Amino acid sequence: MSMVYDEYGRPFIILKEQQAKARVKGAEAVKSNILAATSISKILRSSLGPKGMDKILVSPDGDVTITNDGATILERMHVDHQVAKLMVELSSSQDDEIGDGTTGVVVLAGSLLEQAEKLLARGIHPVRIAEGYEKAADVAIERLNAIADRVEFSKDNVEPLVTTAMTTLSSKIINEDKRKMAEISVNAVLGVADLDRRDVNFDMIRMEGKPGGSLEDTELVNGIVIDKDISHPQMSKTIKDAKMCILTCPFEPPK
Repeated sequence: MSMVYDEYGRPFIILKEQQAKARVKGAEAVKSNILAATSISKILRSSLGPKGMDKILVSPDGDVTITNDGATILERMHVDHQVAKLMVELSSSQDDEIGDGTTGVVVLAGSLLEQAEKLLARGIHPVRIAEGYEKAADVAIERLNAIADRVEFSKDNVEPLVTTAMTTLSSKIINEDKRKMAEISVNAVLGVADLDRRDVNFDMIRMEGKPGGSLEDTELVNGIVIDKDISHPQMSKTIKDAKMCILTCPFEPPK
């Protein structure tokens, strides 16, 4: 550190980069990264399972979110550590690919890292630990393929899909109405799914929430919902067999 003066005699301090910060290397860096990842895992651990507790999340704007969904919790959190961000991306990828297990996958990853830290303390190289985990994953996948059952379904027989959807809703707030919610979800997905290609375009499914009412008022609309208020109180609120005009140009007159 040194002090110099500018042309007006004002002093300012110069700090050398090596003196300003110390870089963590080697085993200490690995332990620091494991600590950051396991901290995220411990936050979600209490939300795992049907008896998991909900988390209350408050945004900077004051919006309150109550959920025990791992992807939602991590999405609302502000994470700065780069390794901790990988845990957030892991949960997000699980949600995009599978749609369930967002909490379990983070808790499992955190547990694996905790066990890896014990192996590091015994002097085992991180590369060897990673190779061991890859071999263990191969054994687990082979075992899962051996005990897995194939569930057949069709558009005429959707009960297996409804039962599967109900299991994913057992730990959510809508547990009491999980049968109805599961049927709505299955019918919505089958309405836009291409069973021949085994592809679903989730962008064609939209959810609209309205304040008031209860979960029992939830319904599936096979069509388009346009959220607009009436322009004048004397306009009809209900019109049956209405004709629609689709304009490809601005409706307002130019200013």
